[in-house]
Amino acid sequence: MTEANCRDITQMDKLYRYEGSDLGAVCSPAGSVFKVWSPLAEKVELRLFADGETDVFTSRPLHPDGQGTWKYETAENLHGFYYDYLVWIGGKARRTADPYAVGCSCNGRRSMAVELARTDPEGFGEDCAPPPETERIIYELHVKDFSYDPDSGIPEQYRGKFKAFTVEEPDAPYPTCVGYLKSLGITHVHLLPIFDYGALDEAGELRQYNWGYDPVNYNVPEGSYSTDPFDGLVRIRECKEMIQSLHKNGIRVIMDVVYNHTYHQDSWLERMVPGYYYRCWKDGSLSDGSACGNDIAAGRAMVDNYIVQSVLFWAREYHIDGFRFDLMGLLTVELMNRIRRSLDEIYGPGEKLVYGEPWRANESPMETGTMASLKDNVAHLDEGISVFSDDTRDVIKGHVFYGEVPGFVNGGTGLEENVLRAVSGWRKDQQTFRPKSCSQIVNYVSAHDNYTLWDKLVISMRGQRFFGDGGLPGSALSELFLTKYEDVLSANRLAAFVYFTCQGNLFMLAGEEFGRSKLGDSNSYRSRPEINMLRWKQTVEFADLISYYRGLIRLRKRLPGLYDKSPGAAERIGRETIHGSGVVSFTVDNAPLPGRQEECPWPELFIVYNAGDTVALVNVPEGQWTVLADGEEADCRKKAFLRDGNLPVEAKSGMMLGRKVLQEDIAV
Repeated sequence: MTEANCRDITQMDKLYRYEGSDLGAVCSPAGSVFKVWSPLAEKVELRLFADGETDVFTSRPLHPDGQGTWKYETAENLHGFYYDYLVWIGGKARRTADPYAVGCSCNGRRSMAVELARTDPEGFGEDCAPPPETERIIYELHVKDFSYDPDSGIPEQYRGKFKAFTVEEPDAPYPTCVGYLKSLGITHVHLLPIFDYGALDEAGELRQYNWGYDPVNYNVPEGSYSTDPFDGLVRIRECKEMIQSLHKNGIRVIMDVVYNHTYHQDSWLERMVPGYYYRCWKDGSLSDGSACGNDIAAGRAMVDNYIVQSVLFWAREYHIDGFRFDLMGLLTVELMNRIRRSLDEIYGPGEKLVYGEPWRANESPMETGTMASLKDNVAHLDEGISVFSDDTRDVIKGHVFYGEVPGFVNGGTGLEENVLRAVSGWRKDQQTFRPKSCSQIVNYVSAHDNYTLWDKLVISMRGQRFFGDGGLPGSALSELFLTKYEDVLSANRLAAFVYFTCQGNLFMLAGEEFGRSKLGDSNSYRSRPEINMLRWKQTVEFADLISYYRGLIRLRKRLPGLYDKSPGAAERIGRETIHGSGVVSFTVDNAPLPGRQEECPWPELFIVYNAGDTVALVNVPEGQWTVLADGEEADCRKKAFLRDGNLPVEAKSGMMLGRKVLQEDIAV
């Protein structure tokens, strides 16, 4: 059989589909086994190296083992040896590392044979996720951003590394890093890609920067985040230490995964089975739905097996608690549902979070009989698979790509109906997009992509007088974006208040709660680390904003009417009212979830958003109400002062009232 092309795929899947989960290199005291899937190969040779740099090797032949696999087995425990393969196809030898490798050399050029149990930090065998809370608060974080700032108090040799997460008491006069995360109250950290990626020189300067959406070795941690990229075991151990530390501090860990493309099309996958792993058009040209030069061909048997097994590997070996899928619209509904089902079968329904971006950059040809995991197909996805809600994001703060275009909180008009639709996770009055339940919705207003919330608000509310002159010098740019404007602060609090009072999953960009700015950089994927890093001194300057977010987080965990994820949750939202331009209100049935014995002191909530420029007087339903949040404080307990039965709501603010429990509310 010749090299795979678009016409050969069905035949390859029929003849060579391999269902085993033993591909790669497995080492143990009993010996080592190396196994690859390469059905087009005429011969496969294993080359073993004592380290990751020298070219001195010994060679061992692999033998056919059925369904297109090749195998080499020895009684030697080859833990710590580096290796690659020579694969002969069409009479020509191709050098390749192992696509299934769990360890690698510096920059991933060679694979590493690893007895994984020997990489576990002390106590890792007993490590497990902290108990689930009533609500999930997801905090998106880049490993280098977390501790690069010297003001983080992290020792210099650990800054920008996995090890920063293990420092219990940073040398700083205020809480930073993991201690800060713990005090904030978030439940999950979502880490931008931590697998081995190709955009950086792992042996290069710390000042190199990239988000990491350039996969090279899918099952190996990134070496630039380790203290020694030349020793393939160090990155594995230190990645585990990071996860163990987060778990110890009550925080679950979500991994950002990029199975839609690879750094280059000339990948280990391509070298092992040319033409199989990538999508192409009918004319044979590569598709580029990822806008990164290639698309992984999800929907093909061995592609799907590879992705499922990779996900399960990270969950099993590294104790990862959830997965965020980059450009999930390039993957298939069938694959995503299979991943959800596989995780549920092993760990229990919903124990591992699964969510992703329900879009793609460009069109991409799907395999016959498959369906893309796009927003329009959300009804076909398992209810346990969530999607980012760009609708919620854009209605709150404005167009994601055009900084000057406002949303509800920063001057937009005519958005009242859509704001109210967002409250129920787009479950009510929807003609087109309608999820199965709000559990399929991820509500957010900022992420690593595009403008930070603070930058978007500054540009749309304060930046017009600075733009249009060809740009700003650095000092003026810093002044524009790092100034603490009171009107921007109010809009920021209102934006947070809105999405924290919408049903669905909650997701926030690290530092959003202290006015994080990238100085107007809307695509900072390879910008200077000083642009991207968390500026820890801002936690002092913006302590009031942090307090507001912290209060919202505490409140959210106590409000079953908002954290309910069931298909019927939308029915808890009632009395949706538009009071005028920029002013809306609604009630929430806040009764405990069925079968749960939760403390619930407020059986009903009344929530108002006032994005207008003046105080709004809003009629309040009958009852005795306590203010739980307003434009300045969240999770407060204040008496609600009414004016002739109307509640005064300050401009650019929200209010949440809780109806007091009366005797008639108490079951006898």
